[in-house]
Amino acid sequence: MKTLKTISFLVFTIGFLFGCETKSEQITKADDYNKYLTLKENKSLTFAHNEIDYWQKKYDAAPNQMSYLSQLAANYNTLFEHTGDVKNLYKSEELLTKYNESNQYSRVSTIRSLSRNYISQHRFKEALVLANKALLIGEGKKETQKLLFDVQMELGNYPKAVKNLNAIRDMNSFDYLIRLAKWNDHKGDLETAITFMEKARDIAEKEDNKTLKIWSYSNLGDFYGHAGRIQESYESFLKTLALDPNYSYALKGIAWIVFSKERNANEANRIIDAIATTHNKPDFYLLKSQIAEFKGDKVNEIKNRNAYFSMMEKNNYGAMYNKYNALIYADDKETASKALEIAKIEVAHRPTADSYDLLAWSYLNIGENKKALEIAQNHVVGKSFEPKVQYHLAMIYKSNNLALKTKPIKEELLSSLYELGPIYEKKVNQL
Repeated sequence: MKTLKTISFLVFTIGFLFGCETKSEQITKADDYNKYLTLKENKSLTFAHNEIDYWQKKYDAAPNQMSYLSQLAANYNTLFEHTGDVKNLYKSEELLTKYNESNQYSRVSTIRSLSRNYISQHRFKEALVLANKALLIGEGKKETQKLLFDVQMELGNYPKAVKNLNAIRDMNSFDYLIRLAKWNDHKGDLETAITFMEKARDIAEKEDNKTLKIWSYSNLGDFYGHAGRIQESYESFLKTLALDPNYSYALKGIAWIVFSKERNANEANRIIDAIATTHNKPDFYLLKSQIAEFKGDKVNEIKNRNAYFSMMEKNNYGAMYNKYNALIYADDKETASKALEIAKIEVAHRPTADSYDLLAWSYLNIGENKKALEIAQNHVVGKSFEPKVQYHLAMIYKSNNLALKTKPIKEELLSSLYELGPIYEKKVNQL
């Protein structure tokens, strides 16, 4: 989504087996994070607004100075990061496009910036075109190869991704190590992924680089949760907030621990509501809907889902929420055909195992069990280790009377309920 953050580290939070009636050990303490829920000031946001005012005035006074546009674009991107307002992402795109056109797409750094903007919008094929254009120019080749790794991973072009990863090999490089961590996680080797992410963190700490420390702490928070190391996950998110009190991603990570590990739905809602006052994104409504479902509160479950779709209608998010939309539609027989339409688009734009999982899941939910099985066997099995994908796979096997294939997945999922969330416990047990 941004410089280093362009690498889409999914929310990896897996770990503990626990029952609905089981009291989990207390990991979180409200006193640790309460101060981050009531902040009145965001210094990064204020700085970005001031910078926009400064560079806009300079550009208005000298509109032939196109370099000012890249400064404006960078600060609009910061606004997007800190508010979730997609209009700022599109404004950044507009400015970068104008700058690149004025230079006939000859400046590599700005071509890469626009490519990363497209990644944030899930316009991955367009991002790849720009990344290849930058590579052809040749300047700053290693930076472009980092970008190419990121884009190829998003598109599922794994051999090409590895080729670019090998081209930037340097065990003392933060940028290389975080990508190596992502690659190992993709392969299902979480332990190795964590080792490389910790090495990246150590570099960030040695260099005392605040931005890199924030990035590595927050991603380690995800990875530790994925590995069931919930206490370390919590501590990593707190370390992130100590450096950037407004870092909503870390607060969302804590909210998930409170909800999924500790089963404290009311406290999780309180945290999410606090985040949403300053960083309003549609997926917060989906999390609140999930919490309401866990509580058996049908009214608020539907209310928050409707709020999500209302936000979809008010804002043009492009393909950014296609996966969420498809999963919601697939769960209702009346809208499952809509899920199929979206899944087909996702496969065309991004032919990864996760996209094919959406397609197989959609076919299952319109009653085409055999078609779902065919797609899953050809494009999903052994290619994704994400728990929801594995749950879908188990359901596809079950619907095709392949009980022997369902059983081992069920056993694996029972140890993955932390990432899946409490509402999946009953679903998994019924497999």
